[in-house]
Amino acid sequence: MRTREWCDRMVDCMNRVMLHTAISCWHPLLGLVLVAVFVGSALGCPARCDCSAQSRSVICHRKRLPSIPDGIPIETRVLDLSKNKLQAINPDDFSAYPQLEELDLSGNTVAYVEPGAFSGLYNMHTLSLKSNRIKLIPLGVFTGLSNLTTLDISDNKIVILLDYMFQDLHNLKSLEVGDNDLVYISHRAFSGLLSLEELSLERCNLTVVPTEALSHLHSLVSLHMKHLSISTLHPYSFKKLFRLRHLEIENWPSLDVFPANTLHGLNLTTLSVTHTNLSVFPYQALRHQSHLTHLNLSFNRIRHIEEGMLQDLVRLRELRLVGAQLSTIEPYAFQGLRGLRVLNVSNNRLDTVEKGVFQSPEALEVLLINDNPLVCDCRLMWLLQKRHSISFGEAQPECSTPEGIRGRPFKEFKEALLSYYVTCTKPKIRENKTQIVSVDEGQTARLHCSAEGTPRPLVSWLTPGRRHLTNRSHGRLTVHNNGTLEIKMSEVQDGGVYLCVASNTAGNDTLLVSLAVKNLGSLYANRTQSYTDHGNDTANGTNPPNLTMGMDLKTILVSTAMGCFTFLGVVLFCFLLLFVWSRGKGKHKNNIDIEYVPRSKSNGASAEAIDQGAGPRRFNMKMI
Repeated sequence: MRTREWCDRMVDCMNRVMLHTAISCWHPLLGLVLVAVFVGSALGCPARCDCSAQSRSVICHRKRLPSIPDGIPIETRVLDLSKNKLQAINPDDFSAYPQLEELDLSGNTVAYVEPGAFSGLYNMHTLSLKSNRIKLIPLGVFTGLSNLTTLDISDNKIVILLDYMFQDLHNLKSLEVGDNDLVYISHRAFSGLLSLEELSLERCNLTVVPTEALSHLHSLVSLHMKHLSISTLHPYSFKKLFRLRHLEIENWPSLDVFPANTLHGLNLTTLSVTHTNLSVFPYQALRHQSHLTHLNLSFNRIRHIEEGMLQDLVRLRELRLVGAQLSTIEPYAFQGLRGLRVLNVSNNRLDTVEKGVFQSPEALEVLLINDNPLVCDCRLMWLLQKRHSISFGEAQPECSTPEGIRGRPFKEFKEALLSYYVTCTKPKIRENKTQIVSVDEGQTARLHCSAEGTPRPLVSWLTPGRRHLTNRSHGRLTVHNNGTLEIKMSEVQDGGVYLCVASNTAGNDTLLVSLAVKNLGSLYANRTQSYTDHGNDTANGTNPPNLTMGMDLKTILVSTAMGCFTFLGVVLFCFLLLFVWSRGKGKHKNNIDIEYVPRSKSNGASAEAIDQGAGPRRFNMKMI
């Protein structure tokens, strides 16, 4: 028994020795086979393309390929077929490359993409169809791309985005749709884009903001809308975009109004509205954007920044109004902006930036005011003194006046020059005498008040009702740049004493102007006096003007009425006598004898002739 057991152990030992020897002999050959397989895989590259085994990429950029080339390794992760001559993408064209992560088909002549063209590419995260000739993307094209994060379909000929065309792209974060012939976006086109954070709608034919379509993008953070023909923004244009933080509106040349509720419901941190036709700072639209840190309103037609209108933007750090035709920043314009660090108002029409404009001038770090007609007077003294601690950028600001320092950059100023040139003179109103202005009701009244001084005085008016009017329109009342107060369609209650105040940093001057507005009713009352004066003119030998038909008719009517009243009075009096007499009828005789002497026919008859003639004749009258 022991002998048999010993034999079995010897056989097992011999088998192990032989197996180990065989493996030792075949090991070099097995290694060579594995290396050959790997090298063969690395060398499997389409003709005229560049391949990298390390990054598993195949680059066929600008190779004039009419179709997808053969020989692409199955393990390829990055495939670049841009700038070729591909005309269509068919189903299963890329199904042989399940590990594909990035696919670039931009710059081809693709006119149509078949549904299911990218099915099975669950690892793909980047797809570019940019710069092709696609007119319509049907439903099902993006089926299977559930992990796609970046999609670019810009610079095509797409006219419409259909409902649910992106519904399978649940993880998509960035979408480029610009540079298309896009005229309409269906209300549910963006349905299913639950993770989309960035959307670009640029250079399209859209005429309205696709509010309903955008309302499905609850995770959207950045929205870029550039080079569009939208002329009107409606209230609540960006509703339900609760996470939107960056909004860019650029090159809308027809946009001239920014309604108050346009940004309602948004909590933006960055807002850019540039190259539009806005002429008024959108104060009301920005009123509730308390989280705003960066605001850019460059290249518009905004001429004034009024005082105290931006105080709700408590977190604003950077404000840019480059090339905006800005001519005035009123004192206290940036009241409440304690954190303002950067102000760029270059290439405008500003003659100064006063210290009183800022809530915290010491917090200002960068002030770009180059390319402005700056008047270097006492208003800029604070800035010249701070010129070494504040950044003016690469382009240094220069003085346009006074003459002695014209064209000199701020950095070249010496302290001795400041007190000599940088001065101010008190305003002086020309013809400073109390004025009396008289106009008829309904006419336009103009109260003149021009002043001179350094810096140029600001002219304002105080009405009789204690209303303060500055350099802008106030309904019927307008204060012009030359200081004239214009009152259109003047009314009687506009009359009174107006006070003109011309003020600058050095002081102020005042002027009283009395306005009398004639009531139209008093003008009609004066017509009678005018008629009397014409009668005097006749007596003096001058020809009076013709009387109006209205006056003649009035005289005739009055005369006729007076005649009628007299006639009626006489008739009534006669009836009264008859009534009294009739009351006494029967108490007196009814016969009345009347005796009279007939008058001689000859005026020269003597009394004797009368006596010789017949005696007096008698008549008997009976009262009935």
